[in-house]
Amino acid sequence: MPYDGSTNNLAKLIRWDDLTRNADLIEAKHLFFIMDACYGGLAITRHLSPGATRFLKDMLLRHTRQVLTAGKADEQVSDAGGPLPEHSVFTGHLLEALQGKGADSAGIITANGVMAYVYQMVARDRDSHQTPHFGYLDGDGDFIFSAPQLTTLQKAEQEDEDLLISIPAVLTQNNTEKHMTVIEQTKELLSDERHRIELNDLVSKQIREVLSRTADDNFPVTSEWSPDQLIQRLGAYESALSELSNVQALVAYWGTTIHREILTLPIRRLSSRLGATSGKVVWIGLRWYPNLFLMYKCGIAALAAGNHANLKTIFDTRISDPDRYKQETTAILAITSGISETVDNFKHIPGRERNYTPRSEHLFKVLQPDLDDLFFLSTDYETLFDRFELLYALEYAHQSKIAWGPVGRFGWKHRRGSGSPFNQLVNEASTQGNKWDLLNAGFFGGSIERFQEISKQYSDNILNRLGWY
Repeated sequence: MPYDGSTNNLAKLIRWDDLTRNADLIEAKHLFFIMDACYGGLAITRHLSPGATRFLKDMLLRHTRQVLTAGKADEQVSDAGGPLPEHSVFTGHLLEALQGKGADSAGIITANGVMAYVYQMVARDRDSHQTPHFGYLDGDGDFIFSAPQLTTLQKAEQEDEDLLISIPAVLTQNNTEKHMTVIEQTKELLSDERHRIELNDLVSKQIREVLSRTADDNFPVTSEWSPDQLIQRLGAYESALSELSNVQALVAYWGTTIHREILTLPIRRLSSRLGATSGKVVWIGLRWYPNLFLMYKCGIAALAAGNHANLKTIFDTRISDPDRYKQETTAILAITSGISETVDNFKHIPGRERNYTPRSEHLFKVLQPDLDDLFFLSTDYETLFDRFELLYALEYAHQSKIAWGPVGRFGWKHRRGSGSPFNQLVNEASTQGNKWDLLNAGFFGGSIERFQEISKQYSDNILNRLGWY
């Protein structure tokens, strides 16, 4: 109801769906609707999982439309009581949340933190007979009210230092997302080897949907290049892969020997249509992005479970060689070659302009939310991501026999000195020797001597010669 509205004249009122739809015309990246009224039927798309974590700068970069209402449709708003005089129960707790009670231990106040605090406090208030309703109308970023640490983080643009924030858990609100049905179904099928055929059917169905959504007609390779077009295509690829990549991450994490054929299926099917074509080099190369996205997501999931055999299976999946007509090679070689011409283009993504490794930083941020929701990785995520990229680079160097591999975030960490993921991996190999589980899984030809040879060449020729400083 506007300030001059009247219940006797409905034309002077504003429909909720008109308000949210018209708000799409506002160019603001983040919008947060707050209403001290009860409302039902909100088209809430999702809630973050309890215990989920998100990177602070990433939440700022992602688009979001969030909403918090005082109660649900069949409830009555209480105008009496509450923590602050002359305010309703809902508004009183909302103001206290914004004044600092909704902050986390680091003093960061987000819309998710405010919503979780208000939900809990209003639901428990003795004068309340209402339960706030909240969530996302669109997007998956977060409205940031206060973040004292952000100034410090902005000084490290090239290295993309960031702060991982825990999202407050609200366990009593039951909202099941559509794609969660697929996740739960996948877990059930993985729990019993007798369901292998049904799991294969589920994955095949997901692959068909992805193939349809990522068809060349939707991503013409002759279109003119622009940063906006790049960002739009990356988002469209990632959206199309959302459910399939989650299913495959679960297979990579929980799958056993009998599931490895299923683990290779998406990369084989998605790459089978990537034949030679003419057009813009960047768009031709970007057609390999879905495969790279899957390899990263499934590879990190496999490492999270210590399932090195599954990771090796992903790397060794046989697919068409983009450089040799009608020949096959391993996925790690083909994907790296296919997407090689796109690396510098990732600098056109907002927030990546000055990064040393823009593609690596983009994948680091875009993969984290789903992987954390699936496996509750929390602060282990960064370690697993760096380990995956190191194994990717070194195994590529081993298979290609050129002592080179894609340099990821571990590159600037190595040049920084202490805490080098590369040095940690070399020390691990030295300590475990021939008993190293990675060798048992087939990495580096199963030879500790080969790993030592490759890692020394990589250190001498690549890491120690990076021209970033």
